[in-house]
Amino acid sequence: MFLPLRLSLFYVAYFTVVGITLPFWPVWLKAQGLDGGEIGILLSLPFWVKLLTNPLIARKADRLGQARRPLILLALGSLAGYALFIFAGGFWSILVITVLSSICLTALMPLGDSLTIRTAIDRQLDYGRIRLWGSLSFILAASVGGGLFAGRSPNLILDALLVALALTVAACLGLPEQRPAPRRAADGGVSGLLADRRFLLFLAGASLIQASHGVLYGFGTLHWQAAGYARDTIGWLWAEGVVAEILLFSFGATVLRRLGSPGLLILGGVAAVVRWMLLGFSTDLPVLILAQVLHGLTFGATHLAAIDFLGHAAPPGLSATAQSLYGAVALGAVSGVVMLFSGTLYETFGGAAFFAMTGLAIAGTMVAALLARVSPAIRFQEVP
Repeated sequence: MFLPLRLSLFYVAYFTVVGITLPFWPVWLKAQGLDGGEIGILLSLPFWVKLLTNPLIARKADRLGQARRPLILLALGSLAGYALFIFAGGFWSILVITVLSSICLTALMPLGDSLTIRTAIDRQLDYGRIRLWGSLSFILAASVGGGLFAGRSPNLILDALLVALALTVAACLGLPEQRPAPRRAADGGVSGLLADRRFLLFLAGASLIQASHGVLYGFGTLHWQAAGYARDTIGWLWAEGVVAEILLFSFGATVLRRLGSPGLLILGGVAAVVRWMLLGFSTDLPVLILAQVLHGLTFGATHLAAIDFLGHAAPPGLSATAQSLYGAVALGAVSGVVMLFSGTLYETFGGAAFFAMTGLAIAGTMVAALLARVSPAIRFQEVP
């Protein structure tokens, strides 16, 4: 009874942080006097940090056969890193602090997902129903944040983030110990995963679909502000899209049995194509509401497909490593490239920048369709 609760509290705390940073951190950055190009660079940095550091941190955790202690240390490092923003002044100091804080913060989710999925498999728990509490906390943080930050100093955004990170430290302290994974001589580490065609196809498809969120994540709030919407309305727009995501997680096990993880990945890609076309054509409120509902599929279906695919295909001794590679590439390098150019795209084309995201989503869907042709029954290769 208490094990799912302890795991869920991690997602509640972590996604409170996300529910503040995703919609409102660009607002704090803009208040520091930064332009669109500089904001785009800063928002892209965590993606690059993931690529360089997450696989190293996760591989170390796999070799130790534990995740709880590394998660506690990473949460403490994230809190200390964001506290440094209090003293930041100007682009370069913010850039340095962003790099330092991102080393810890970006590594939290792959290790947390690894611990949760391994525990869920061992104890026959439903990952989706544990993870949905993170989505609920995102809704609460985004919707409350919209009202809380409206008409107040942007510095309140940073204060709220520090409180949320302190709660994340407390949640990590309550996580269960991970049962050590069996060590095998055939465990080829990162090279073993990268030698597998199925893993590479999965990585490419998921990367393109997740990266297609770049313009929305970086400039959605600013785009809607420019269209005349108040911050509380924007907060609700971010929040209502996650409702569909929560519904998907609630019935995730059933959906996965019917579609399989490659089929669910295709569904996420098709939904992304529709979503970015809608956002590129209009800022009318009914269109925005429809587009944000699709977040439940564009992110939710893609993420659930990834977690299921990695949890059942990666060897237990490579669980955190596989999750971190997904995070480092799909949510790191590829998304970072897109985010790096999203500022220039948005400043040049405005809402039409979403059409470029449509192209990425189409490419990701095509790769996911190719993956679906490969048998899902085999495990990833293990190189001696």
